[in-house]
Amino acid sequence: MKIEFSSLEENAASFVLSDAPIAFANALRRAMVSEVMTFAIEDVKIYDNTSALFDEILTHRLGLIPLVTDPDSFVPRSQCSCNGAGCPRCTVTLTMSVEGPGVVMSGDLISQDAVVKPAEDNIPIVKLEKNQKVVIEAQAYMERGMEHAKWSPTTVCGYKNYPIITHDERCDGCGLCVEVCPKEILEVKGSAVGVKDGGLESCSLCRLCEQACLNSGIGDEPAIHIGMDDRRFLFTVESAGSLPTVRIIKHGLLFLKKQSDELHEALSEIRG
Repeated sequence: MKIEFSSLEENAASFVLSDAPIAFANALRRAMVSEVMTFAIEDVKIYDNTSALFDEILTHRLGLIPLVTDPDSFVPRSQCSCNGAGCPRCTVTLTMSVEGPGVVMSGDLISQDAVVKPAEDNIPIVKLEKNQKVVIEAQAYMERGMEHAKWSPTTVCGYKNYPIITHDERCDGCGLCVEVCPKEILEVKGSAVGVKDGGLESCSLCRLCEQACLNSGIGDEPAIHIGMDDRRFLFTVESAGSLPTVRIIKHGLLFLKKQSDELHEALSEIRG
């Protein structure tokens, strides 16, 4: 297995996974979406809420605010020595007290931990009119996206097979396929059609170019051929803000390794 990054930023990454079956590619995608631990608000005590939102809707909005997470400094409640009661090792308390007029923003949440705090300060929660007030105390803890989408560290996480674009000797460079390509990655090169430099990974595998070639009357088969590499995949990962993309990928891979080691150990015990 090999991973090559084409771009790697704090909140977005693109990479090519090579020499791996599609089952592993999908397992990695699912691990990044559903198995990487992040913080999110779960329990909310509402001391005052005279806004236009019901308590339940306000709580729901608070839960969806991404919180910066350091998985190495905390443990899940289910594994904590406090047995789920809530302690500094597994739980972070955030408070908020805002009076209108104005818009309550995620930055109004004050965290008792220097690290675990809203990933963005400008997420609107509710608009308050004059004399309206929101006073809450919230508890956040780490969990997996499998339990609820608010714990998922990604907003986008997907892959596609690596495109393969070829043409045969019947291609005469008529340019019909170039005109219909929605990604504009094809160009006429001499007397045939080719892929622009750096454009191959942008191919969406829509095959409109093949259809255009058939419509030109070239025959029963197009002269341009779109295929897929079944052991090479293009991944796109975007973070919700709780974790940098490189840590999402790392923890996704570590989860798969842990599952693999546990399976190997279980099989070894069965064999004796």
